[in-house]
Amino acid sequence: MDVLMLSRLQFAAATFFHFLFVPLTLGLSILIAIMETKYVRSGDETYKRMAKFWGKLFLINFAVGIVTGITLEFQFGTNWSRYSAYVGDIFGSLLAVEATVAFFLESTFIGLWVFGWKRLSKKAHAACIWVVAISSNISAYWILTANAWMQHPVGYTIRNGRAELTDFFAVITQKFAILEFLHTVSAAYILAGFFVMGVSAYHLLRKKHTDFFSKSFRIALVFALVFSIFEVVQGHLNGGEVAATQPAKLAAMESHWETKANVPQYLFSWPDAENERNAVQLIPIPGALSLLAHHSTDAVVKGLKDWPKSERPPVLITFLSFRLMVGLGFWFMLLTIWAWVRRKQLGDNPLLLRLLLWSIPLPYLAIEAGWAVAEVGRQPWIVYGIMKTADAVSPIAAHQVGVTLVAFIAVYGLLGAAAFYLIAKYARKGPELVEEGGQDA
Repeated sequence: MDVLMLSRLQFAAATFFHFLFVPLTLGLSILIAIMETKYVRSGDETYKRMAKFWGKLFLINFAVGIVTGITLEFQFGTNWSRYSAYVGDIFGSLLAVEATVAFFLESTFIGLWVFGWKRLSKKAHAACIWVVAISSNISAYWILTANAWMQHPVGYTIRNGRAELTDFFAVITQKFAILEFLHTVSAAYILAGFFVMGVSAYHLLRKKHTDFFSKSFRIALVFALVFSIFEVVQGHLNGGEVAATQPAKLAAMESHWETKANVPQYLFSWPDAENERNAVQLIPIPGALSLLAHHSTDAVVKGLKDWPKSERPPVLITFLSFRLMVGLGFWFMLLTIWAWVRRKQLGDNPLLLRLLLWSIPLPYLAIEAGWAVAEVGRQPWIVYGIMKTADAVSPIAAHQVGVTLVAFIAVYGLLGAAAFYLIAKYARKGPELVEEGGQDA
């Protein structure tokens, strides 16, 4: 493989691994803040124990997320130096704000929260975890805005052979960035909700710490239910924006080949990219794709044949990833609605509890599939319509990237195994008794 493919594989490996940890940080920090706030307001020690128990799992996850995020950013200089030189004026400014403002707040206040149980007042300590939660999500906004600019570049001009920033406000407030942020963080909140519900279900099935985990479950259930429904609705808005700004990606997501009006959406289909058609098309929903893309069943939707083959995204990966993401999104909504209806009889619903336990990995899978749609579906562009991925790679030898790719996979594999082992170990162990003002035993 050449340096381009190896660099893409290395960045993909780093990104997908890093994003195993980021969503739980975003969602679980908010849930812990809610739990500790309930403790401050009610004085109920159960909520304090909840904040400490889930906080321990949060800290393990947080540490690995930080380490993998730092190495990810280094690759813009090592593997994608031509990209950095061409658009660094825009992309770099967004990452600089994220690092110097949001990440600084997040890392400072997480330290205060960890070591401040005996040193700060209840309200001040609870405020610390709220700052962590808010700054984590602000950090996500800056990073997702940078990614959204790659998907739909605005507020720039080409000058002296490079892209230069002309309107910072346009970059950070564009519709694509807002929708991408809402879609991604909602997925993160669903993941965190299912994580807490799944671990709680494990203990409820064993009838251990039932009061503790019933309360944890109900807090997470409301969180997951709201954002599961919101994600399905908001996904429709995303579809319209993708159709307007990245029509080739939408065509690949649906394996749509011919430009025409009143386009159906097929419940079962299989793309045949080599012959520019679908090998299977079953159970059409008349006008559904036109409605998704342009909010009218009579709208014209561009097909993949409108672009030369060299400018089409990889169809099969984009198509399958999109369907996996959407299918799991509806599963999360239906499962949380069921859990809400049966929330007062959790102990009498072992099937529901088992499904929630087994569903812990599924939001991770949905989020990774979503990133595949976003990033693979943008190809062959690294910045849509401006710079192709092949023009962005660093002028380095393929063997250099090959060695670091193997090293990344080996180190990340060990790091991930250790992190998930510790998370599973302490999740199964359950909460320890907490003395007044003290730490977990």
